[in-house]
Amino acid sequence: MTTLIPSLSEISRNYRAVFCDLWGCLHNGQTPFPTAVTALQKFRAEGGTVVLMTNAPRPFGSVAAQLERIGAPRDCYDMIVSSGDAAQYALVTGAVGFKVHHIGPEKDLAFFTDLPPDLLALAKQHPPVERVPLDQAEGIVCTGPFDDAIDTPEDYRATLLYAKTKGLKLLCANPDIVVDMGEKRIYCAGALAQAYDAMGGESLYFGKPHPPIYDLARRKLAETVGSIPNDEILCIGDGPRTDVMGGISEGIDTLFITGGIEAKQFGPDAAAPDPALLERWLAQEQLSPSYAMGHLR
Repeated sequence: MTTLIPSLSEISRNYRAVFCDLWGCLHNGQTPFPTAVTALQKFRAEGGTVVLMTNAPRPFGSVAAQLERIGAPRDCYDMIVSSGDAAQYALVTGAVGFKVHHIGPEKDLAFFTDLPPDLLALAKQHPPVERVPLDQAEGIVCTGPFDDAIDTPEDYRATLLYAKTKGLKLLCANPDIVVDMGEKRIYCAGALAQAYDAMGGESLYFGKPHPPIYDLARRKLAETVGSIPNDEILCIGDGPRTDVMGGISEGIDTLFITGGIEAKQFGPDAAAPDPALLERWLAQEQLSPSYAMGHLR
């Protein structure tokens, strides 16, 4: 059974670390949520470690810069682990080849250039990764639509069909299907990878709910504060098929933020989900998060 709780502090004493999602939990792409910021600050003040775990396709430094731009205070988290971080290893080791066609906006080019020292050293042991036109590519790297304000997966159908005929693998740097940018819902790389899979192509995933990003988060925790067992970690997120499913698959307790991407499923007040609607929806989706609340607070 999923327990509805009023605040993170209700259960925080049970955990030494949280893996907290960004979009829909800490911010909406434009501004941070004050109650979420306060909840994470309080958790840290009581000795907990906050790992911001995001399916952003950019490395952690680029994500940190974005958080600073929108006004999220640095003292609400300890470290960032991104899908981009987890996918860069596959990039430099040629998981989809070394001549790759990039589907994604210019803002995501840091995925190719902003490598940590260990990956820079590893990259020197392999051929350099080159971004090339599709007809010259050995594989595809997808970080998102070229223009997420207007593009849909259907706009990429011809490109993906051509890639499938060439037998190209697609490295998906962000498994999210959609996120809400303020009041607007936009497609992510996961939507394009999903479309590619549906037409018989092969996509490789590294963010939530897939193991590589959790493995990376555990390694970063161990390097910083020491090894923390799964039963002392809490996953927080609003994505049922990413945050919740990922946490459950990893054997980690999960806190489902119902007021995010699925807010309309649980009644008119996003901050106060209807318990009956929530129970029915979770049964329908065959999900069993440990806890739920409307907004992170």
